[in-house]
Amino acid sequence: MPPPVGDRLAPVADWLAREGRLVASPSVFIEKLMEKVVQTGLPVWRFYIGLQLIHPQLQAMGYMWRRGEHVQSIARAYGIQFTPSYIGSPLQEAREQGREVRYRLDKITDKHHILLQELKSDGGTDYLAVPMRISRKGPLPVVSFATDRKEGFSDADVEDLGRLVDMMGAVTEMHIEHGVADTVTNTYLGHQISERVLNGAIRRGEGEEIRAVLWFSDMRDFTGLNERLPPAEVLELLNNYFQLVGDALSSHGGEILKFIGDGVMGYFPAEDALFLPMVTAAALGAARQLLNDAEAANEARAAGGRELLRFGIGLHVGDVTFGNIGTEDRLDFTVIGAAVNRASRLEGLTKALGVKVCASAEFNENCPQPMKSLGVHRLRGVPKPVEIFTLPE
Repeated sequence: MPPPVGDRLAPVADWLAREGRLVASPSVFIEKLMEKVVQTGLPVWRFYIGLQLIHPQLQAMGYMWRRGEHVQSIARAYGIQFTPSYIGSPLQEAREQGREVRYRLDKITDKHHILLQELKSDGGTDYLAVPMRISRKGPLPVVSFATDRKEGFSDADVEDLGRLVDMMGAVTEMHIEHGVADTVTNTYLGHQISERVLNGAIRRGEGEEIRAVLWFSDMRDFTGLNERLPPAEVLELLNNYFQLVGDALSSHGGEILKFIGDGVMGYFPAEDALFLPMVTAAALGAARQLLNDAEAANEARAAGGRELLRFGIGLHVGDVTFGNIGTEDRLDFTVIGAAVNRASRLEGLTKALGVKVCASAEFNENCPQPMKSLGVHRLRGVPKPVEIFTLPE
């Protein structure tokens, strides 16, 4: 249906259809959208939208715009719905009742929600919250508008703002879906693999050969821990260990490829051989960070009478195939190759040799930092004995 003659939202609708839907960033989208809205003459002074997330740490993300300012992204942690900032708020009222909520700010009292009182003290005169209808199940996004115009919003303003929420719904839902896809793939696959998968690398057998520094770390006596500790304590210990490994890898340019029981397979891409010395040094830095962080964590764990974190690390450099394996409709993105096997076997040797880190001769050859030789040893499944290195004392 064409817009009514003289419809002031027509330029906004045209922008949403032609350009707005192409803006990838929610913050940039909202900023550009509100520029267009203000140009129509709608007296919007403040805009806010809260989007529910599927995220391991955050429940929602809010985006707030004020006239003359850039958009603020406001992360909302889990449990926000049980706090005073949400309970009794006009956002809760609009979302749970599924209807528009309006407050003339010059008529509110100290019994009204703190948000409304703050808007009034900042110069706001009228407030409108509108739930947005979307196809995704779950809590509805709520869009709120405030004005500082003395007479507040007119009836025509309120009608047009409700229409605006419907008009921006499709693009908002697109941002929600993109956010869910990015978060889920990053959470379960890691950033680099996530980008590959979302760019279309999802065919079985599709992969590429890359040169990388391989990291394999594994907890000691994990079977024994499962036998003598309650499941909740094992889970806490495992998550503590995984967090330390993940922090050490990410702070040095590495990434967790996958969790294998109590083990962590990580990698540091080094597709150009010229960068190998820098990448091996980064992997060694990650190993040192993990050892230092685990030592600090174990002091706290010992003081609390809890089991200590004990583990080994294997480091190797080699060529691997990086890609999809699995069935036609259930895939795993991983690395395969002899280099992966060697990294795992090197970690397994740490316990026998009484060290925390075992590195291959290939790793040592490419590492600009001196390492200590532990002599020649056999690795299970590797035909010839190999020289093993560890951190210098």
